[in-house]
Amino acid sequence: MLKGSLVAMITPMLEDGSVDSEYLENLVDFHVESGTDAIISVGTTGESATLTIDEQIDVIRQTVKFANGRVPIIAGTGANSTSEAVELTERAAELDIHACLLVVPYYNKPTQHGLYQHFKYIAEAVDIPQILYNVPSRTSLDMLNDTVVELAKISNIIGIKDATSDIPRVPDFKDRCGQDFAVYSGNDDTALELIKAGGDGCISVTANVAPNLMHRMCMAAIEGDMALAEELNSQLN
Repeated sequence: MLKGSLVAMITPMLEDGSVDSEYLENLVDFHVESGTDAIISVGTTGESATLTIDEQIDVIRQTVKFANGRVPIIAGTGANSTSEAVELTERAAELDIHACLLVVPYYNKPTQHGLYQHFKYIAEAVDIPQILYNVPSRTSLDMLNDTVVELAKISNIIGIKDATSDIPRVPDFKDRCGQDFAVYSGNDDTALELIKAGGDGCISVTANVAPNLMHRMCMAAIEGDMALAEELNSQLN
């Protein structure tokens, strides 16, 4: 299980809207040197909603190439279309990635059973570790704990990025999904509280600009050094 600060890395752009590959390589090196524990390629902060499918796959491919095994890469492959999410996940799985991150379908607002069927279909279609991503502020839909518990029974669904800031969910996930089910904060401002409650780290936007500080804060909290974690969190705030 990955622990610590997993950066939701930006996708750098040139003025014409194309991907700046040179700067992308610099960013990967920056995160490796700064101690970032994993890189999320083409998550929300990486412009997943505005890149074409081919662009998304190309950014993931380049990120894997530039990382060259020095840091785990997680690919954002979620979509509000199940078939599109499967295509993205299938293509990303052909690259040397650690896992995929799959957001709750936005705009469609499916039922909880619909959410279960969506993620179950993707997990069964593509044999790669998959992390759920619940972010009601962006999707207008909250994936409830009972739905997550049922999905966690699928062997390659290994964790969740929870962006609700509802800290009591963490021990509930750990109790009912198992201690090996990873729980990551999706909100930097409550990441420390989530780790205190038993979480495993943060999929962080702040780590784009303060990667070493975020890494150190997460690891201090995970290791139980709360005085240091609080000090570092104050600096981050």
